[in-house]
Amino acid sequence: MELPLKGIRILDLSTMYPGPLCTMMLADFGAEVIRVEPPKGGDLWRLSQPRVNGLGMPYLQVNRNKKSLCLNLKEPEAREIFYKLVRDADVVVEQYRPGVAARLGIDYDTVSRLNPRLVYCSISGFGQDGPYRLRSGHDLNYISCAGILGLTAWKGCKPAIPSVQIGDVGGGALYAMSGILIALMGAKATGRGQYVDTAMFDGAISLMGWNASGYFATGEDVEPESGILLGQLACYNVYETRDGRYMSIGGVEAHLWANFCNVIGRPEYAEWQRDLSRQDEMKAEISRIFKEKTLAEWKEFLADVDCCWSPVATVGEALEDPQTRARGMVIEMTDPRGEYGTVKMLGNPIKLSETPARRELFPPRKGEHTDELLGGIGYTQEQIADLRARGVV
Repeated sequence: MELPLKGIRILDLSTMYPGPLCTMMLADFGAEVIRVEPPKGGDLWRLSQPRVNGLGMPYLQVNRNKKSLCLNLKEPEAREIFYKLVRDADVVVEQYRPGVAARLGIDYDTVSRLNPRLVYCSISGFGQDGPYRLRSGHDLNYISCAGILGLTAWKGCKPAIPSVQIGDVGGGALYAMSGILIALMGAKATGRGQYVDTAMFDGAISLMGWNASGYFATGEDVEPESGILLGQLACYNVYETRDGRYMSIGGVEAHLWANFCNVIGRPEYAEWQRDLSRQDEMKAEISRIFKEKTLAEWKEFLADVDCCWSPVATVGEALEDPQTRARGMVIEMTDPRGEYGTVKMLGNPIKLSETPARRELFPPRKGEHTDELLGGIGYTQEQIADLRARGVV
């Protein structure tokens, strides 16, 4: 069975994390993704740390199964090449600040006239309209404005910077991918594409459903440790072990919490699960109990207890965990040229029964497929050499 996105061609103008992750997810399921990069400079993640033989490992994590074409889009000849590619493309993805694509002459209004069925996705920090549209920003800024960061602290403490890019991934890459697929379905039905405006701020706000519910219902703002899922309750919390590690308990359901209370010898706590007057007492006692055993001892003690417990793993522990490996969430790809050897990457979390994600093309070197792609639209080797000499490609 063919991969479901085979035959879909995507021109990817994005860089760093949100756009490249989005397009890699699509490439894994058969889309032909062509990274369009300037001859000089290019994706900063190629130069990020740590590196494998000079190439940034973060770049390798989000660019498998793609091709790379060099185009200096500030040059009219490069734009003409881009227009030729657009005529046969299904999707364009860009990640410029609002207005930049229009100044380059590659915005949706311009290129959709060349290909009315084109789906054009813009990924930006705050979207294409609104008072913040031209603000610079990164993940930390988007989740700050969205109210997420303010709730990552214990009461009275400084907010903790999350270890993953919530806005970039949850608010940007994944929503962009969803929007693209929805618009492609629409284009298939109607013959007309459309513009997909993806804002990482919007996506971050949309992840706040639980906390927004409280505010909408009462009109009162949400404070750290003020709700069921924010550490207010003993049943949904994190506890330190004897060796300075941590365990999480997520016994929101009454029967799961009761299982935990019984096994630690405090069955009366089951009845106090939602009693706010008892929470400090329970947290203090459970904290004392957890410090009686090491993390390893707690894992063994709770192994057969159904009470929503988990060790707080390090990155290395998580990547080496047997569940991670069983689910194919760590994969390996080998550079066919031998320069970068065999590289470990995160797998694709989408598991399809008949057409699993592929791992065919090693992340491309910058401009690796320029000759192939230009040849495919009629350029001779002599013309390509001339364009390269003049900095067009």
